[in-house]
Amino acid sequence: MLTVASFNVNGINARLPRLTEWLVKFQPDIVCLQEIKAAEDRFPREEIEAIGYNCLFHGQKSFNGVTILTKKAIPQLIRNQLPNDPDPLQCRYLEAEVNGIIIVSLYLPNGNPLPSPKYDYKLAWFKAFVTHAQTLWNSEKPVILAGDYNVVPSSDFKDIRDASELEGNALISPESRFFWRELLAMGWTDAIRARYPNEPLYSFWDYQGRSWPKDHGMRIDHLLISPAIADRLMDVGIDRTMRGLEKSSDHVPVWLRLRD
Repeated sequence: MLTVASFNVNGINARLPRLTEWLVKFQPDIVCLQEIKAAEDRFPREEIEAIGYNCLFHGQKSFNGVTILTKKAIPQLIRNQLPNDPDPLQCRYLEAEVNGIIIVSLYLPNGNPLPSPKYDYKLAWFKAFVTHAQTLWNSEKPVILAGDYNVVPSSDFKDIRDASELEGNALISPESRFFWRELLAMGWTDAIRARYPNEPLYSFWDYQGRSWPKDHGMRIDHLLISPAIADRLMDVGIDRTMRGLEKSSDHVPVWLRLRD
């Protein structure tokens, strides 16, 4: 079996105790992290390697940043920039090959407020990502596109507790959802919904408004998989217990498990 997880840590140094505890307990084989918020000299490589993980890192001071951790295999870098990225100075994309599987860790722009240059940037980045996803799809290789997409797929209860709270928000805008649907129409499988098509499952609870105590969450962290991966899919999950811990991220890990 192979377990692949994605987790927006919202600052790796602030969450390091929670992250390392989770890695030791859960033992995923491959982990995609987002919002590292650390430059190379502040990335806790030694602490992560000490618990048995190799690190492929692409980050910047205070903002963004993505990482791929692997427990056994050495990740082979393919690219650390999205082709045609509208702002290549932002560290949002990392692509590597791990044991014959192409692994992508991505942090899609939030896009708020709307309208604004930030929203225009989000749509431009999303469009470039959809174009590159088509290239990956055409390769017919096993691929996992993991990360914080900053898009809620639908306004149904299964994806968001109360969509009215996000009225006018870039996470649920028609344009953001258009690009998400483009990925699904291309043939990518939403791994969580392949296993649990209708169950309310959330990956993010805002720090504001007592979202966690009220369970006003939403699903914005996704695992999209190619047919070669979908054929091996055994199980998926969202580890919501992480959100209730002290000094937690506002996101929780999402994961999938594959047959050998």
